[in-house]
Amino acid sequence: MLNRVIKTAEEAGQKILEFYDTEIEVITKDDDSPLTKADLAAHYIIVDSLKELDPHTPVISEESGVPDYKERKDWERFWLVDPLDGTKEFIKKNGEFTVNIALIEKNKPVLGVVYVPAFDVMYYGEQSIGSFKRVADEKAVKLETNAFEAPGEARIVVSRSHGDDTTAKKLKNVGIEVSEEVPSGSSIKFCLVAEGKADLYPRLGPTMEWDTAAADAVYRYSCKDGEKYSPLTYNKKSFKNPYFLLGLDTFVELK
Repeated sequence: MLNRVIKTAEEAGQKILEFYDTEIEVITKDDDSPLTKADLAAHYIIVDSLKELDPHTPVISEESGVPDYKERKDWERFWLVDPLDGTKEFIKKNGEFTVNIALIEKNKPVLGVVYVPAFDVMYYGEQSIGSFKRVADEKAVKLETNAFEAPGEARIVVSRSHGDDTTAKKLKNVGIEVSEEVPSGSSIKFCLVAEGKADLYPRLGPTMEWDTAAADAVYRYSCKDGEKYSPLTYNKKSFKNPYFLLGLDTFVELK
């Protein structure tokens, strides 16, 4: 199944790239977030592929809407998809956008695939085998990291599109001094922690479950006890995530 999902993410990513070098038409959705033809084209490729691969498991995509909680609250398993995460980065043409596909079981991601089509980089994590990174046709490399122990100095991932100058102050309150800021877009931020290029990802801005699920799996299965340390859960009544701090060896609330 994992290989099929990886192939699907690649197909969706290649379709996105067909729009990348053209003039990008942008529609504004009801929540003021941008939508392009590339988002929709990737959505249809992924949803159709997952329905063929796993016809009895529901699929939730950012571009298909979220079923009422009464319908999904007892779901044991479902696919969670963001066909084009980082649409703002796609529009800016900086390459930092991803295709995200996750399988959720009992409110946690047990499989996640994150594809960065502009750079042909594939991250994937699965509960039984761990997490890996593959660049183009090179051999996949296993990702292994450790949760950060406070107090101490930490390299933190920061968003290119959602700046927050209060983050360092809030981290200082829990004993963490920022030694370096690593800017990135989309779900790549999780993957930078998973591969050890950053220590923490503090998020003091809005995200939805489809923004985080696939990359959360990459982090969880790269880190010893990562499942215990991930602050996120899935299939909540509201699909909005709380603010979070990823990569720390304990749970803290940044006030």
